[in-house]
Amino acid sequence: MVAFVGLSAQAQGLKIPKMDMASQVLGILNDTKGLDLSSDQQSKLEVNNKSFVDDLMKINGSSASDDDKKASFLNLKNSRTKFLTDLLGSDLFKKYSGKILQSINPLKPKLGLAALAF
Repeated sequence: MVAFVGLSAQAQGLKIPKMDMASQVLGILNDTKGLDLSSDQQSKLEVNNKSFVDDLMKINGSSASDDDKKASFLNLKNSRTKFLTDLLGSDLFKKYSGKILQSINPLKPKLGLAALAF
């Protein structure tokens, strides 16, 4: 029995915890290296990123129909695009969005319908 407990503890110790999807997405959204944002822009972006990811996960985990989820994701995308354009301006928004899309692409299969928000 002691050997079994030892093996069990050893096996659990070897597991590498996976970052949850929300943390991964938030990490990607908060990576603004190379964009030269002001501290005000950075802080506003981080606050918006957190609420965006929270909303994204709430919609994704809801019991709504796929059609309702699609509509919600698209509405979320539209409101976020407006916020980002107002905050960053058109050129910086395009640069930031391109960076996000490139980084988020490998996660799209795991995101499912939530990928529509990007």
